[in-house]
Amino acid sequence: MARRNQRAAPEESRTTADYYRLHTKAVSDLVEADESNSPVVSREELNKYRSGPKLRLADGVKAILIKMWFAGSVCFFIFWGLSAYISARLDLLLVFGVALGIVTDILTNNILHNFAETPDGNDRWMMFPQKRYITFFLNILYAFLLLVCTDYLYTLINLALVSLGGSVLGVGPILFGVFYTAFDLLFIKLKRVFLAIVSDAKNNAKRHDPT
Repeated sequence: MARRNQRAAPEESRTTADYYRLHTKAVSDLVEADESNSPVVSREELNKYRSGPKLRLADGVKAILIKMWFAGSVCFFIFWGLSAYISARLDLLLVFGVALGIVTDILTNNILHNFAETPDGNDRWMMFPQKRYITFFLNILYAFLLLVCTDYLYTLINLALVSLGGSVLGVGPILFGVFYTAFDLLFIKLKRVFLAIVSDAKNNAKRHDPT
C-alpha cells in the first residue's frame, strides 16, 4: 500500500505542476496579446458573441442614420431654438454652421469610429476621418459648404413650389437632415473618386518611369 502511495505522489506532483504551468502560459499569452500575434477571427464568428437585437443594419445604413439624426438635432436646437432670439438670417446661419461643424467633429465622427467593427471601418463615411487639431476647423468649414448647398436647395424647391402656386417649404429637422446628409455623401463620394484618380495616375507614372 505504501509503495502505491509513493508511486502516485510523483504522478500527482507532475500533474499539478503541468496544471499551473499551463495556466501561467495562458495568463502570459493573454497579457502579451495584441494585433500582431492574435489569430484572425472571421466576422461571422465575432457576430456569434455580439449582444443586441437580431436585426442588423449595414454599416452604411447606420452611418447615414447617425448623420441624419445629428444634423436634424442641430437644426432643431440651434436653427429652431435660436430663430426667436437671432433675427438676422446671416447671423443665424453663421451660428448654425459653426454648431454643425462642432457636432460633426466631436460627436458624429467619434460615434462612427466607435461603431466601426474595424479601426478604419467607417472612415469611408467621413470627409475628415483622422482626428487632428486641424480637422476641427476643417469640419466647421465643410459644414458651411454643406449648409450653403442645403439652403440653396431649399431656395430652388420653394421657387418651384411658388411658381406652381403651392406654399413655401419650411426648414424642418427631418427634411433638413435628409438634404444635409445627401450633400455630405455626395461630396464624400467625389472625394473618393478624386483620390482614386490621383492614386491611379501615380501608379501609372511609376510604371512608366524608366528609373
